[in-house]
Amino acid sequence: MNFLTIGHRGVMGVEPENTLRSFVAAQEAGLDVIELDLHLSKDGALVVMHDREVDRTTDGTGAIADKTLAELRALDAGRGERVPLFEEVLDTVRTPLQAEIKDITAARALAAVMNERGLAGRVEVASFHDEALTEIARLVPGVRTALVAGRYGTDVVDRAVAAGASTVCLNIRRLTLEIVEGARKADLTVLGWVVNTQDHLRLVRAFGLDGATTDYPEIKRTGRFTA
Repeated sequence: MNFLTIGHRGVMGVEPENTLRSFVAAQEAGLDVIELDLHLSKDGALVVMHDREVDRTTDGTGAIADKTLAELRALDAGRGERVPLFEEVLDTVRTPLQAEIKDITAARALAAVMNERGLAGRVEVASFHDEALTEIARLVPGVRTALVAGRYGTDVVDRAVAAGASTVCLNIRRLTLEIVEGARKADLTVLGWVVNTQDHLRLVRAFGLDGATTDYPEIKRTGRFTA
């Protein structure tokens, strides 16, 4: 398996995160997968943003869940970009996607789009929440899922297996050889985040990980040469 490079919210180190501009830049840089985050607007639209509130990444304030799609679209998400719909991302880039969901409600909304458009082969669904992965797996036949973990121990492998995930996305600051070996024995793909420096890259390659999530497109060019 080739070493995968996953663009974190597109290429958020150089473009406004979770915008079409950022996703297009990730595709043009040749990243293997684009990671993005999904929330539901007040009127049920599947919008692309990381935080629950719009404050950090737009010129607005307040919770996404309290705003209609029209209200969200009126915001500037950076460099004149608008908050995109998930469907717009699907239509704008061809690169495979890793879509992170926060809860079961988002899982159900995403499942409807995936089933309607036949996306099980193109979109891997990721979450910190085991129950969200279980729900999307129930609703979308053949979907690939990934358990994301920031603070974790060896139990992360058992959690992933129990949730039916095929991948674990792990914070590189807590990586241990024991956890990586446990994941291998469970036939899990292991990705590390966030890999933004050559030292980070050397670490994940030394652990023999399958890929890395990065904010910068340069990792794609250097990753293949770093052992």
